[in-house]
Amino acid sequence: MAPLSISTSFDSGAIEVVSLADPNDIQLNIRSDNAAGFAQWFHFRLQGAAGLPVTLRFLNAGQCAFPKGWDGYRVLASHDRRHWLRIATSFDGQVLTARLTPDTHSVYFAYFEPYSYERHLDLIGSSGQSDHVEVRPLGTTLDGRDMTLLRITDARSATAPTDKKKVWLIARQHPGETMAEWFVEGFLERLLDGDDPVNRVLLDHCVFYVVPNMNPDGAVRGNLRTNAAGANLNREWQTPSLEKSPEVFLVRQAMQQTGVDLCLDAHGDESLPYNFVAGAEGNPGYTPRLAALEAAFKAAWLAASPDFQTGQGYGQAAPGSANLTLATNWVSQHFDCLAFTIEMPFKDNANLPDELHGWSGERSRKLGASVLQPMLAVADSLRMTASRAG
Repeated sequence: MAPLSISTSFDSGAIEVVSLADPNDIQLNIRSDNAAGFAQWFHFRLQGAAGLPVTLRFLNAGQCAFPKGWDGYRVLASHDRRHWLRIATSFDGQVLTARLTPDTHSVYFAYFEPYSYERHLDLIGSSGQSDHVEVRPLGTTLDGRDMTLLRITDARSATAPTDKKKVWLIARQHPGETMAEWFVEGFLERLLDGDDPVNRVLLDHCVFYVVPNMNPDGAVRGNLRTNAAGANLNREWQTPSLEKSPEVFLVRQAMQQTGVDLCLDAHGDESLPYNFVAGAEGNPGYTPRLAALEAAFKAAWLAASPDFQTGQGYGQAAPGSANLTLATNWVSQHFDCLAFTIEMPFKDNANLPDELHGWSGERSRKLGASVLQPMLAVADSLRMTASRAG
């Protein structure tokens, strides 16, 4: 039998091998981000174990960024990198253990279903084929990758550009939260579906600005939460810089040029097995008008998707306690607009569990498509920004 081997030399690959001597005791450490101490993401390929019962032991799981995230969590595995299934997994408070008997000599394991940079480029390319889409380059990252903005609207609509609502969707500030870009993919697919009546109304009344991947460097490097410089982008919104956080600097600059009436920031949560939103109620500028918009948006999303819920989440922030370095808080405060952070689980949706897949890329896509309904519900009530053509 050929010796076992593990490789990570591919997009988002990340793991540290401690021992491969025994297939029943493969010892691993989850690798930290390249320039920061966050460890939780892993993605690697095991070769040579076809038909062998394999036990993977992640020795440092208890010291990772979110150890509570391992409770009830199950590792994902795939033989073809397209179909991912949950496998038997346990956590004893220190070591995360996963078991599988691979069908082939090549099997991939990941913390969540990966969303590759190639797929990201394909998403930009396919979206750009629509007459509704203008692909705008904003600049480059520290590693030289493109920061890309999709501007989407119906140029033939009766509504003048200056009268249209400005709706922003950004995703994957934390690169290991790949469900966020799956969410964007589903959103874009529905928004650009010419036979969907919801998007036809929205495109007539709104201009959409979509950043599918806020952190392409961190994504390719296999980071959980940071960019190439070790910056947590969702703590950079008050004072971003081209030297440390160009991704936020460039997107924030574009927002200031267009204005914002609604902003959604898609993320994943390691610990909570639910889909939920976090608002900006802790902001000093939070008003009853914004509270009413939040309530209307959430009520419409509850009606549109049973995968969304409001019973579980982060709880209400105390008035005046908001951290304005976070995207949702900064955008809402700066533009006096409705803004939400969308959180999806790494585990499963406990209200609608799926034994084979848990929460998945496909379910994230479906949730992304469903968010058009609450957008439609609040579109006419969003505050207009000072006449900007966008």
